[in-house]
Amino acid sequence: PVRGRGDEARVVKILERGRKVIVGMFEKDGRAGYVLPDKQSYASDVFIPLSLCGGAKRGDKVVAEITSYPRGKMVGGKITKILGRDGDFEAEEDGIIEGYELRREFSDDVKGQAAEMSRLPINTDGRRDLRSLFVITIDGEDTRDMDDAISIEMRGDNYLLGVHIADVAHYVKFKSALDNEAYARGTSVYFPDRVLPMLPTELSNGACSLNEGEDRYALSCFITFDGAGNRLKSEICESVIKSRKRLTYGEADRIIESAGKKGENCFAGGENAGEKGETSGKLEETLNLMARLATILEEKRKKQGSLTLDVAETKIYLDEEGEIVIPEHKSTPSARLIEQFMVAANEEVATFLEKHKAPCLFRVHEKPAPEKAERFFSFLSDLGIAYRGDKGDVTPKDFQNILKKVENLPCAQVVNKVMLRSMQKARYSEKNLGHFGLASRCYCHFTSPIRRYPDLFVHRALKCALAGADENLMRLYRAGATETARAASDAERKADSAEQDVDNLYKVVYMSDRIGEEYDAVISGVTSNGVFAELANGIEGIIRIENLPRDYYEFFEDKYLLKGKRHIYRIGDPIKIKVVGCDYSDMRAQFAVAGK
Repeated sequence: PVRGRGDEARVVKILERGRKVIVGMFEKDGRAGYVLPDKQSYASDVFIPLSLCGGAKRGDKVVAEITSYPRGKMVGGKITKILGRDGDFEAEEDGIIEGYELRREFSDDVKGQAAEMSRLPINTDGRRDLRSLFVITIDGEDTRDMDDAISIEMRGDNYLLGVHIADVAHYVKFKSALDNEAYARGTSVYFPDRVLPMLPTELSNGACSLNEGEDRYALSCFITFDGAGNRLKSEICESVIKSRKRLTYGEADRIIESAGKKGENCFAGGENAGEKGETSGKLEETLNLMARLATILEEKRKKQGSLTLDVAETKIYLDEEGEIVIPEHKSTPSARLIEQFMVAANEEVATFLEKHKAPCLFRVHEKPAPEKAERFFSFLSDLGIAYRGDKGDVTPKDFQNILKKVENLPCAQVVNKVMLRSMQKARYSEKNLGHFGLASRCYCHFTSPIRRYPDLFVHRALKCALAGADENLMRLYRAGATETARAASDAERKADSAEQDVDNLYKVVYMSDRIGEEYDAVISGVTSNGVFAELANGIEGIIRIENLPRDYYEFFEDKYLLKGKRHIYRIGDPIKIKVVGCDYSDMRAQFAVAGK
């Protein structure tokens, strides 16, 4: 122990290197080759003996396997893949995927097992036959793996919500080759032009996907709500369902909006509102009931302190001509409807498993660290916003009250952004630590077993508990829960980072065709080297200090402020920018201040 610095230790021995692969540009001289890493934080230049260059030419984008870390010398390696020319779009995207060591292909063993399992016939033995129930799916237009479906009925004055989730555990047996591969991947990874799925397409898009008009195995969670959104009772069962209709968010929004115009429901109109759409009376009736219940649940969750942050999202896709499209992206009524129902089912399943003392991977979101909370409240004080709660024990309701207080003020967007930065990142844990952002006491992920391994773990524990709790199996699941939670959290972070890096690549390419154009933006970050500005579609660029008006600037980190004698730049302030370039090494657009 060192006074004022806590415990310290020294590294005794390096057991394993965290990074085994480096992606970068290949250079070569008469004696050897070198790889200049795309991410300099990973390693310095990598030395490649001429015999291990693999035919790479100067200027190629390559993948190098690290072979040695000699003390006091350059890291050594060998070329394992040539992705194309450095700077080429496809080579850059492939380089990001390779750099995160994401799995692209499935082994023959895994694909064979998936094909075999996908051919299993559907029967109702030991399951509830729900094929006569009016079940629908609502997903994005490009969604191929539909793992959640919903139904609703009125029982007197009460709502009976059904959330039906693909029974992936029926096909992916514990410790099988399929399961080992799913565990290693941890999650599906989504890019604008492709998906790296957790499971082979025979299952993810086939036997496990709740396709319209096809019998499917499911785990069904029924929850009865009264008119105020209170949970009266619930039931969970293994089932067989048949989706009656596959809807996109846009189609569902149009039906909901149409019902709202008739005065049947006022669930807020979406971006596709007003377009005409033909649909059956049953479908319209179902969506109207769902929208009504979703409104009730949303209001009740707000009263409990659940946080809904107004932070811009970016949706990137390719049009039919292959051009990059980045529109302004906002939440729609049907997306919020699905969110409310999935949250309700996730809470119900987590509570069921905890009650039955079954193993579970809880989705936990701990309260903000004291130092980050203190910095946030100091920032509020600078804005003239008073906070009278306990700063050492902040609650979701405290944060929600702050959002309500600023929602109609010019500083609302900045408060949302700084609040988000003050909070911890959600993760998986075998212990129930609650979910701060949702103001939920007990929460897990149950609704996406096709694309998330923790959901598959929860399904197995749930099926075991429903069948009468085989203690040997329960012990087996419980023994692996801690490591599975850690591995799943790591896989999620890696996937998020890879998706963000690829998104940034697409944004830079998109903005490279718009150099010279001017946009309204909002300052999204402040550093000693300049300010970051965010456009309405979520694209963020940097205004380096040399592109700011000439002044003597001082950076106040705790106030998110860059202050000069004549100019002040604060996070959340509106700003007019001009696109002046694109930095491919940082994958970021470069802006300058436009106008006054």
